[in-house]
Amino acid sequence: MLADANPLVLSAMSEIFDKDPRFSLVATSATAEGFLGTVMRVPVQVGIIDWNLPALGGAKLIEVLRDQANAPRLVVYADESSDVPRKAMSAGAAGFAPRSSAVDGLLDTCIAVAEGKMVFPFLDVRGLQTDPIEQLSRRERAMLEALSKGLTNKELSKELGISTNTVKFHLSNLYEKLSVKNRAQAIAFYYANRAAKGDFSLEE
Repeated sequence: MLADANPLVLSAMSEIFDKDPRFSLVATSATAEGFLGTVMRVPVQVGIIDWNLPALGGAKLIEVLRDQANAPRLVVYADESSDVPRKAMSAGAAGFAPRSSAVDGLLDTCIAVAEGKMVFPFLDVRGLQTDPIEQLSRRERAMLEALSKGLTNKELSKELGISTNTVKFHLSNLYEKLSVKNRAQAIAFYYANRAAKGDFSLEE
């Protein structure tokens, strides 16, 4: 589903996604409220939203959907000004695509997000005062890596050989050390951190 206040952008994006056989366009909206109302009723896998979407705004929309079951994974399609990529990641978005890039970049980002990846190719975490991941214990690092694979608490328990209560305890400490609020943000931080170090390309 697409959401953008600019009717020309919305029309152009609709045409692009309609023509691509990899996608099935469910709906479009010019407002955050319209987007929210639709995805709460109709199954949507990936949503592409403008950061300045009226009237809630992109950040609030992401926050509202963040804890909803079966909510779409959200890609923010916006200008790179005002540190939007970092704000989008912090809010809980699954990806960011700049309006200045070729449309293929947006399509590739949506495919990657649909596959469960976090895509923030323009996010630079090197400006952080220290690398929080380096401050994690060996157990917490192992949990973060396992978390990045999309494992549930029960699966984390089995993977790491600890109880689900211990998993919750470690996750709480992990979120605090990374200054994030939930697993989606922790995963986004993990991938952005690896990309900044050149461990791999998020666009591959």
